[in-house]
Order: sequence, then C-alpha cells, then structure tokens
Amino acid sequence: MQGLIDEVPRHVLRIQMRVYACRERLRVTTDDEALHDLRIALRQLRSLLRPLASVAVCDDLQQRAAELGRLTGPLRDLEVLQGYLQQQGLDGAAQSRQPLLQQGYLQLLDSAQLAQLLSALDDWPQQWRQVASSGQLRDLHKLIRQRLRKDRKRLAQALLDPAHDRHRLRLLVKRLRYAAEAYPPLVELSGRTRMQLKQAQSALGDWHDHWQWLLRAEVEADLQPCVPAWQAAMQGAEQQADLALQALTAGFARTSS
Repeated sequence: MQGLIDEVPRHVLRIQMRVYACRERLRVTTDDEALHDLRIALRQLRSLLRPLASVAVCDDLQQRAAELGRLTGPLRDLEVLQGYLQQQGLDGAAQSRQPLLQQGYLQLLDSAQLAQLLSALDDWPQQWRQVASSGQLRDLHKLIRQRLRKDRKRLAQALLDPAHDRHRLRLLVKRLRYAAEAYPPLVELSGRTRMQLKQAQSALGDWHDHWQWLLRAEVEADLQPCVPAWQAAMQGAEQQADLALQALTAGFARTSS
C-alpha cells in the first residue's frame, strides 16, 4: 500500500514537469507538437486522478486538468485541421488559419485555466501527504480497483446498446484505456483487450476528426473542396470503428463468461 501512496505523487511530479516544459515550448511558437504533448500530459494526469475522485484533493486537481483540457480541445482541433490542409497542398486555406492558431496559443498561455492548474500542482504534494497521514488512503488499492471495474462495466454495457452513440463510446474507450496505462497492475485487462481498446480508439478518433471537419465545412466555404474526400473517409472510419467495437464486445464477453 505504501508503495502506491508514494508512487502517485512521483507520477504527478513527472507530469507537472512535462506541463511546465510544454508551456515553454508553446512560448517559442515553432514547436508543432507542444500543444499535443500538453494534452497528453493532461490526459495522463486525469487518468491517474480520476479513480481517486472520492479523495477531495485528487478531484480538485483532476477538475483543474479537465478545465484546461476543455480549453485546449478546440485549439488542437484547429491545429490538426491546419496540418491536414498543409499536407494536402491547400496552402491558402492553411495559411488563413495560421493567425487563429497563433492567437489561440497566446490566449492559452495567458489563460486562468493554465495558471490555476500550475498553482494547484504546486500545492498538491503537501495536500496529498496530509491526506495520507490522516489515514484516508488505507484502502487505496481497493478504491482504485472499484473505480476501474465500474469504468469497464460502463463501457461493456454501452457496447451492447444497439443505439450506441459513437461519441460516448469514444470517451468510454479512452477512459478505460488510459486508466490501464496509469495503473497497469490494478486493471484486469488482458494484453489482447488493451490492443482492442487502442484499435477502437484509433478508429473512433479518425471518425470523430472527419465528423468535426464536415461540420466546419458547412460554415467555412474554403473547406468545401475537401467534403467529398472527408465523407468517404468518415464512412471508412465508421466501418473500421464498428469492426473494432465488435471485437472489443466479443473480448469482454469471453472474459466475463
């Protein structure tokens, strides 16, 4: 038990250092992966803390990370779209979005959400030690296992829903997969199931990207030339996602029988 109590703050510290590094990379404005890496760090922090949501200091920090994640989501979507347009040789459409990206980076760096997360990360280790010394973490392994089992059950039930929502499934798949990365010994998932989660997430992510781009094309006229290719790509991604979800459903059925 003590090992896990000590490991969680070490993991938080490693993520905190990455968040600081990503902030500095964003200030340079020439690092195309800085925002992506920041969002990965936020995802890892939330995955680490979400199973500990009943511990107030963990829930507070997880909410700070979630707020920054919501702020950076649209900016990352724009960044991915702009990169796609460049790759396709649509220089005019790509260049017209560059000022919006730069403005978004500056707003992110000056945002209250980023400042509040960094401040919360500074205060969190002492808060964690206080909680640990009070005895509130005696059942830490049990607490995490219970939460992860709930995440798995929630996904398994959603997969069996004939009217399942791909948006919700994508979030549930991501949540379980990232929890498995945060707590490998405590997640009761086979290597095969973890691979199926990764494949489902990839297909659903591809579908989601094209779905979002098609929505943008309805109001951004310079994206209209891309619509036929995006429609075809989204249909292909839907098919891949359905196959991946079927495999995941079958995998869950085998392990629960």
